Amino acid sequence: MATPAFEEIAETFEFLDDWEDRYRHVIELGKAMPELDEAFRVPATKVDGCASQVWLLPRIAGQGASARFDFQGESDAMIVRGLIAILHALYSGLSVSDVLKVDATAELKRLGLDEHLSQQRSNGVRAMIGRIRKLATEAAA
Repeated sequence: MATPAFEEIAETFEFLDDWEDRYRHVIELGKAMPELDEAFRVPATKVDGCASQVWLLPRIAGQGASARFDFQGESDAMIVRGLIAILHALYSGLSVSDVLKVDATAELKRLGLDEHLSQQRSNGVRAMIGRIRKLATEAAA
């Protein structure tokens, strides 16, 4: 259940044979992402469990299970900004109920991230996914 934006990333990853090229692509995705205003880099938006500093700001349109999910994110590490961009592509525009149906682990495995991220980065990705799922659950209520 991936969005077209995520499918595009997956197709690019299939085209890139070398993990270093994929790594550079992740960083480029992060660079292309708009910065989160300093005013939103507060404890309420900070994601715990990440080695780097990470903030996720929800942008939910509508109410209930059919509300559309979106978010802005920021990190002090370029690779993590790229991972946020990938998660944005995976979830943005879905209804909050559909966000909860996404098997993020399986989708990210398609990119090979599970094999190439450090344990700390993998823990951080899980923490970000957990926060996204929590935000979607709260919005669906």
